[in-house]
Amino acid sequence: MSPYRQFTIEEWAELGLSTPQPLTEQELAELRGINERVSLEEVGQVYLPISRLLSFHVASLQQLWLGTHQYLGTGSDKVPFIIGVAGSVAVGKSTVSRVLQSLLKRWPEVHPKVEVLSTDGFLHPTAVLEERGLMSRKGFPESFDRAALLAFLEAVKSGETRLQAPVYSHLHYDIVPNEFVTVNQPDILIVEGLNVLQTGRLKAGEEQVFVSDYFDFSIYIDADETSLEKWYIDRFLALRHTVFNQPDAYFAHYAKLDEAEARETAAGIWRTINHVNLQENIRPSRHRAKLILHKSETHAIDCVQFRKL
Repeated sequence: MSPYRQFTIEEWAELGLSTPQPLTEQELAELRGINERVSLEEVGQVYLPISRLLSFHVASLQQLWLGTHQYLGTGSDKVPFIIGVAGSVAVGKSTVSRVLQSLLKRWPEVHPKVEVLSTDGFLHPTAVLEERGLMSRKGFPESFDRAALLAFLEAVKSGETRLQAPVYSHLHYDIVPNEFVTVNQPDILIVEGLNVLQTGRLKAGEEQVFVSDYFDFSIYIDADETSLEKWYIDRFLALRHTVFNQPDAYFAHYAKLDEAEARETAAGIWRTINHVNLQENIRPSRHRAKLILHKSETHAIDCVQFRKL
């Protein structure tokens, strides 16, 4: 017995057979991340049924919200439905989030205001990480301004308008001063990040709120460690010719490496930082998700697990 119902891709695809493909190849190309290979076929087989399932959850919660406030006699504004998307570095969280955002906007039961927020914006600035000796732990739970992230999500769930979240630059490897993204009461907010399902250890008698306490639905994107390492190295090699190759890039020195040196460097970063974070913090949170998407070595989703209601 398992708390999850497991679907093969063939079984899962049957759920979306009657639904027309809403995306074009050009639209999908704009949603793909570096080295991502998500296809229109996969959108129809995997992402359409997921978006339909999510639309049911959103519509049901909206009805519950309406009935509850009618019963209590309160006139509180509707608050966003929050979806958490977790998983390792290089697993494709951003692409999954963008594809779901595009699809969720199109369901008639869900109002079309869907926004995506990366928790990268809540990393401590580089100066703070350097002061605390945490630069080699960037991406670990302690490298995030957890209090600021929790306060932001609390404000979102409280119905506050025009909230501002910090912006992170992968070019400069730091928070961008005085630059913000505005979240203004969306119907759905997708929050993606490495450790969004992680809880940490409570001390005796300690009261604590976790990021996932604000989620109405959660997704974990899983893959074998050998695939994750390969995807990380492939992405590192691709960045040598793009982001790293810009003069003001934080990692501009990596652009000067030959391919063998770049592979060795990326493998070392994976082994000493990202793999450790995966083992200690990210993967242990996997079974806290309501939906687990497992990717094969080709980056295609090959298994879907849905937590039984």
